[in-house]
Amino acid sequence: MKIVDARFIKSVFNLNDLPKTQFPEIAFSGRSNVGKSSLINSLLNRKGLAKTSSTPGRTQSLNYIEVNKNVYFVDLPGYGYAKVPLAVKKKWEQLIEGYLVQSPYLLLMIQIVDARRDPREDEALFARWLVQQEVPFIVVLTKIDKLKRGQRAKSQQAWQKFLQVEKVYPFSAVTGEGKQKIFSAIDAVLAAKK
Repeated sequence: MKIVDARFIKSVFNLNDLPKTQFPEIAFSGRSNVGKSSLINSLLNRKGLAKTSSTPGRTQSLNYIEVNKNVYFVDLPGYGYAKVPLAVKKKWEQLIEGYLVQSPYLLLMIQIVDARRDPREDEALFARWLVQQEVPFIVVLTKIDKLKRGQRAKSQQAWQKFLQVEKVYPFSAVTGEGKQKIFSAIDAVLAAKK
């Protein structure tokens, strides 16, 4: 995928407000502060399209970014640790689950995990839920530039085993490493849709 054009379309807080344009959708999900916005911005070669923050829980809606006038990247609220009330977290969960179950245009979920962190049960639960709901997904391991090569391989294997997936895509927003492989995975699902 070559990025020619990318622009923010809208934030959706209610499933009734989903865009009417029937573009295929690639969604991005992960724990709060995992590097989700940095991954999206890096893929799109744009700064600030997906909002980054050092405070967990900043993304509180489904954020639609139109790519090349024919695909949506959908930035989902982070799950897990976030300094927000429980009621807000519950609302996010309902929004995310409703979107994942109802959207007929979702082609691929990109589940993002942090190379520096140990796997947690909520990440495994989410991966299992995606399998049960038959939502195609890949796992992207962010912040690999923060680890030495041996640590990276160990982290990659740990995540692969924990989430029971065949492949984990290592990625660095700093160096751009892994970007082309992620685009290849996206291109494959878009090509299969045609």
